[in-house]
Amino acid sequence: MISPELWGLIGQGILETLYMVILSTVGSYVIGLPLGLLLVATDKDGVRPMRALNAVVGVIVNILRSIPFLILAVLVMPVTRAIIGTTIGSTATVVPLIIAAAPYVARMVESSIKEVGFGVIEAAQSMGASPWQIVTKVLVPEAKPSLLVGAAISIVTILGYSAMAGFIGGGGLGTIAQNYGYNRNQTPPMIVTVVLLVIIVQIFQTIGLRLAKKLDKRNR
Repeated sequence: MISPELWGLIGQGILETLYMVILSTVGSYVIGLPLGLLLVATDKDGVRPMRALNAVVGVIVNILRSIPFLILAVLVMPVTRAIIGTTIGSTATVVPLIIAAAPYVARMVESSIKEVGFGVIEAAQSMGASPWQIVTKVLVPEAKPSLLVGAAISIVTILGYSAMAGFIGGGGLGTIAQNYGYNRNQTPPMIVTVVLLVIIVQIFQTIGLRLAKKLDKRNR
């Protein structure tokens, strides 16, 4: 059985998890969205080909994506401590979450933008649009449905990272699962936290997919 005190901790864990996921998603898109657009624009078939810059950014993104989250979180602890003042807690966990998710978001954005038909780009170029205008006023609006689907997938990935952060004192439902489910070998807290994480995932996915469907011109 789960005690009333533990239910209170679970409620706090839900709020901490949502706090980490939402803040990290915003932060990762602040970094990842421009990176993804840069990768598309500077590609050899992009609106402003710059192979050297594209290669450098691509390598950095791939390297960061290749590092497992828990290892990355440990590696960036000095950065986290310098920014937050501590490496423990939900706020401190946001730093490695953003660093881990931003490259993933960049690739998701790149994939979504590249789904836009080349004919649309040619039409914009024929009307004298600059590379910046093509990216911001043509590519991004046309790719909105795909970008929203990518955002839903990214949130699910960040949520998974936040749960793993519980093993290094990251807070949220992951820490509850670690402290009460794993360390104390108690099955009920583990099951409850897993069920809650699944519910949160389904909520975010449903919202993202419905928004994407609503914005998709093919459904109008």
